[in-house]
Amino acid sequence: MENVRKRKTKIGKVVSDSMDKSISVLVERTVLEPRFKKYVRKKKKFMAHDENNECRAGDTVRISECRPLSKKKRWRVDSILEKTTD
Repeated sequence: MENVRKRKTKIGKVVSDSMDKSISVLVERTVLEPRFKKYVRKKKKFMAHDENNECRAGDTVRISECRPLSKKKRWRVDSILEKTTD
C-alpha cells in the first residue's frame, strides 16, 4: 500500500506578474458567517511559481501545492484556464 498524498489545488486570478518566474494569485471563496447566517466572500493571495513566465495579470489559473521554493512561494502553476485578451 503506497502512502501517496493528493496535492491541494486552488483556482484564482493573477493580480501581479511583475516578478521573474513568480506570480501573485488572488483566490476567492464564500463562507457562511456563523453569527448572522449570511455568506461572505473571503479573499487570499498566494505566491506561485511560473517557470516559463506565461501568465499575465487577469488570467485565471489553477495552482497546486508543492515544496517550499522560497520564503513565500509554496504553490506552482498547474495550468492556465483562461487567458485575458489584451
